[in-house]
Amino acid sequence: MDGIYQHFRKDEAPLIDELQSQISTAATEYRPVLTDFLDPRQIHIARTLTGTNGTVKCHVFGGYIGAERARVIFAPDYFAPDLIDFEVAPLEINYPEKFAELHHSQVLGTVANAGIRMTAFGDIITDGSRWQLFTTKTMSDWVQENITKLGRISVRFEAIGLDQVVTPQNDWQPAQLSMSSLRLDSLVGHAFAISRARAKALIESAKVRLNFELIDRPDAAVGDADVVSVRGFGRIRVNSVLGVSKKGKERVAVDIIKK
Repeated sequence: MDGIYQHFRKDEAPLIDELQSQISTAATEYRPVLTDFLDPRQIHIARTLTGTNGTVKCHVFGGYIGAERARVIFAPDYFAPDLIDFEVAPLEINYPEKFAELHHSQVLGTVANAGIRMTAFGDIITDGSRWQLFTTKTMSDWVQENITKLGRISVRFEAIGLDQVVTPQNDWQPAQLSMSSLRLDSLVGHAFAISRARAKALIESAKVRLNFELIDRPDAAVGDADVVSVRGFGRIRVNSVLGVSKKGKERVAVDIIKK
């Protein structure tokens, strides 16, 4: 296991230990083990860990094809899970469409401030008019009963089937960045064409989320499968770190949504 840690960031060691324990349970007890919702970076780690274990496979589902946040089933290689085994519950957000406009940040902010761990929630998606939220089967009833407002907008969450999930808008634009270092402030600055000083100020003033968690460290490392949200600017998804250019710059393949 020592060799595994060197491929990831130091602060990811507890997650690696937790996932490795779940993989071990699946292997030794010959049964599937279901995780909470994981972000893309965590899913990347889960897939890497199962790649080192020949007897356990990693199955991923977040409610629809291409979901960012998803639940993982670690299972013996003979086990083929059904979608129902992931216990993902989609919820439709009913709101007065003629009089109000929803934004991703409103929904995320309400959920993040509800006093529930973000691991109970998956993606927030829209097709341009309908909005939907994914949660765990055990949290679905609580959300329907307790979240009745998004900001000042009165809403009602309604359980729907997986066959009623919308096809989300895809506003991601691919780009390749050439950065001096794999730091968060450098990524934000290059992605949105702003100075590193301004990027640093945004991070230190709690306007940036790394993998859906607020972060105030401009020097935080970024890498494969990280997702960064910058209030007022948009989102960045790191697809892969391509290596160092002849000029000594870090080349990074990303997708960007600009507001």
